[in-house]
Amino acid sequence: MTSYTLRSASPAKTRSEAVVVGVLQGAKGPELADGGEDVAAAYGRKLRPLLATLGVKGKAGEVAKVPTAGALPTPLLVLVGLGKTPDAGAVRRAAGVAARAVTNAASVAIALPAGTPGLVRAVTEGYELGGYTFTTYKKAPESKATDAPADVIVLSAAARKKEVVAAFEEARVVAAAVATTRDWVNTPPGDLTPPAFADTVLAATQELTKGRGAPKVTIRVLDEAELADLGCGGILGVGAGSSAPPRLVELSYAPKGAERHVALVGKGITFDSGGLTIKPAQSMHEMKSDMAGAAAVVQATFAIARLGLPVRVSTYVPMAENMLSGSAVRPGDVLTMYGGTTVEVLNTDAEGRLILADALVRATEAQPDVIVDVATLTGHMVVALGDRVAGVMGSADVVDDVLAAAATAGEEMWPMPIPEAMRERITSSRIADLSQHDWIRWGGGLYAAAFLREFTGGLPWAHLDIAGPSFNSGGAWGHVTAGGTGVAVATLVDYVRTLAGESGS
Repeated sequence: MTSYTLRSASPAKTRSEAVVVGVLQGAKGPELADGGEDVAAAYGRKLRPLLATLGVKGKAGEVAKVPTAGALPTPLLVLVGLGKTPDAGAVRRAAGVAARAVTNAASVAIALPAGTPGLVRAVTEGYELGGYTFTTYKKAPESKATDAPADVIVLSAAARKKEVVAAFEEARVVAAAVATTRDWVNTPPGDLTPPAFADTVLAATQELTKGRGAPKVTIRVLDEAELADLGCGGILGVGAGSSAPPRLVELSYAPKGAERHVALVGKGITFDSGGLTIKPAQSMHEMKSDMAGAAAVVQATFAIARLGLPVRVSTYVPMAENMLSGSAVRPGDVLTMYGGTTVEVLNTDAEGRLILADALVRATEAQPDVIVDVATLTGHMVVALGDRVAGVMGSADVVDDVLAAAATAGEEMWPMPIPEAMRERITSSRIADLSQHDWIRWGGGLYAAAFLREFTGGLPWAHLDIAGPSFNSGGAWGHVTAGGTGVAVATLVDYVRTLAGESGS
């Protein structure tokens, strides 16, 4: 287990086994960033020739490891590129790169720019998440853990300021929530069926609330019989083809004195075969990640509770496995959602919106001030924005606030519209109130958002389509590792901070 410490010591005097400093692309060539001044002074005139010999330019993502040969008390200097602007995003990514570059060191001191609470947060989250590994299914998982340092020291000249200490401690909470989200997303789907996922959330809730002074979060798990009694046709319909029955998990965090109330809803398709509208084989192996929205809202709820943010949170997590069998929902079937709206199913691979519909109506009954849903909903959004940017749709003011939270959280999101023409498309069914899908190639992500809006009861609402950035199919970059990314957790926490009147930067 790695311990993290915040200190105001000089990186040129630390006796850690490695020290990390940032390099900027300066107007006159590469130069050490804030935090590395003492290191620059220790090397003196030798620094610039050293950087030139190593080919260091200061570009983002660049890393070089240099034996110090006595120039510093530490034996290893790690140089990471920050690009031209050392803002929180650049620092977070550089810290993540450094975490993967430093191996087999018992202790590491990080001297990246950290003069403000926001930068301290970026360093801490970036390093912890950049070094994330998922080794549960490795033959010797403990072997990889030995690569992680026992001690990580975040160096900041402002380390004794109350607000900086708070930022450091809160960053640890958020990073832990993101890491656990990644764990859940990376878990094989056969081991995280809807009942198993619900049990995992139940166990995590019990652990969170255990002991004196622990946050108070309540949980209710609704099984298939209770869902049938309620009339949750969307969740039951999607889960009908699987031998693992669906679930609906409801969490509540209600701190005393809370004046604002947010409802979070997350899509929990534990595996998506596409159902009878089956996916191509090459599109199926990553579909364990179709529950990333559910994992994100649960872990965001836990982080909000751990931080003691004075906002009431009601969280709804519909869970189902979209499989093929004789009992699977068919194209052409009509499902009755919770609340009575009927929906004609035309594409069983557009299942997420069906389970979210039930959960959204459940959320409206809690009468929150705002609803935010998170879902790996459409491939259309990946086509539109790529695999690193989430789309945000809904009420204009809520969308603006979510985007502002994403900026402080270091997550890339972009506003997308819900054109009025989508209303015509979703009401085109001749036999039901709504059409779940219409097979028109254009604007499918916007269609899905318009469909979800029908179940929000007119409340302020935002929909986060994280289909692209929820799972990293390639190599690690910045603080984002391969596999599940944990996207949206930090944004949701920062969004709730704004509702509480606090700042996340």
